[in-house]
Amino acid sequence: MSSYFRRVPDFDYVSRVADKKNIGDYTPVKNLFKRVKLSDDLFNNLQYFTKYQIIGDERPDNVAYKIYNDESLDWIVLLSNNIIDVRNEWPMPQTSFENYLLEKYGSYENLEKVRYYETIEVKNTRGVVIVPKGLRVPSDYNVTYYDSGLEQEVIRTNITEAFTNYQYFWSQHFHTSLGSVSLVLIPGRSLMIQHGLFDSNNRLYM
Repeated sequence: MSSYFRRVPDFDYVSRVADKKNIGDYTPVKNLFKRVKLSDDLFNNLQYFTKYQIIGDERPDNVAYKIYNDESLDWIVLLSNNIIDVRNEWPMPQTSFENYLLEKYGSYENLEKVRYYETIEVKNTRGVVIVPKGLRVPSDYNVTYYDSGLEQEVIRTNITEAFTNYQYFWSQHFHTSLGSVSLVLIPGRSLMIQHGLFDSNNRLYM
């Protein structure tokens, strides 16, 4: 990430060099309290980006080398996905992820235990949604409704699906980014050149 830090703004800091005798001497240092972000007009326009599927245990520098032929541009990969803490925000390798879960839940048996049930989508014969997908309900949840298309009352059972501790942890912490199916957004080479990704006008320091 050396190329990233070269572009971080400096500020004058009181010199701690031994041979400096004047207390008013300052030396320029990188302001590590600042972080960079893309300007909103670039970041909010998804047509500039491509979804990239992380393969196996790929790190940000591996992805940067594959896409840009330059591993030092790993900060572009992180910046484009609003990742600050690589250790906790970059998708875990599959083996690390499973080891973490085993430590958390104690055994594969506990990991596969049902944590809750959610509804599947239920529609009547006219296509009107009676029960939306994703409601947390008891396992034996059912619904009774009048179907105007059939002109009769309908009782629907078996309209729930089980979610395990494994699935719960995944949905809470990784959403659609899990191991080998993780997706990140990658700006194309043409975007970097055409829109001057390295131009200070497109970088905001917070």
